[in-house]
Amino acid sequence: MQNSTSKVRVLTGTAMLGAVAAVLMYLEFPIPIMPAFVKLDVSELPALIASFAYGPVSGILVCLIKNLIKLPSTSTAAVGELFNFVMGALFVGVAGLIYKRNKTRKGAIVGALLGALVMAVVSVPYNYFIVYPAYVVMYHLPLDAIIGMYQAINPNVNGLLACLLVFNLPFTFVKGALDAVLCFLVYKPLSPILHGRK
Repeated sequence: MQNSTSKVRVLTGTAMLGAVAAVLMYLEFPIPIMPAFVKLDVSELPALIASFAYGPVSGILVCLIKNLIKLPSTSTAAVGELFNFVMGALFVGVAGLIYKRNKTRKGAIVGALLGALVMAVVSVPYNYFIVYPAYVVMYHLPLDAIIGMYQAINPNVNGLLACLLVFNLPFTFVKGALDAVLCFLVYKPLSPILHGRK
C-alpha cells in the first residue's frame, strides 16, 4: 500500500512540476549579451527539482510534459521544443543520475554542474547541424544574417561555429548553473511537500 501511495505521489509530483515548468517556459526574456532571438528562462528548474526528488526519469518526464504543453503554440515548427527537450533531458538526466548514486549536497552540486556542462557542450553540434539549418530553411533567413546578429555584439566572431562557441556554449552553461542555484535555494523547503512528509 505504501509503495502504491509513493508511486502516486511521484506521478502527481511529476505532473505538477511539468505544469509549472510549462508556465516558466513562457516567462522568457532577452539578455543584452545575446542576439534577441536567444532568450533566457528557468523552465528546467522544476525538472531539476523532480530529478533530485524522484529520480532522473521523473526529471526527463517534466521536460517532456512542458514541451508537449508548449507545442500547440510553437513558433518554431517544433524544432525549438525538440531542442529544449533534448537539452533539458541531458541536464536533469545527468544531474539526477549522479545525485542518485551520491545523495549528498556535494553529489547534487557536482551532478548539476556536470549536467549543465554536458548540456552546453552538446548544444553546439545540435545547434550547428540541426537547429540553425532548420531555421534557415523555415524562415528563409540567410545564415549570414544570423551570424550578423552575433557580430553586432562581438565583431570578432566569424562563422556559425565560432558564434556558438563564444556565445551559446557559455550562455547554456550559465543557464543550467542558474537553474541549479535556484534549485538549491528552494529544494529544502519543498522537499517535505514533494515527499509527503510533514
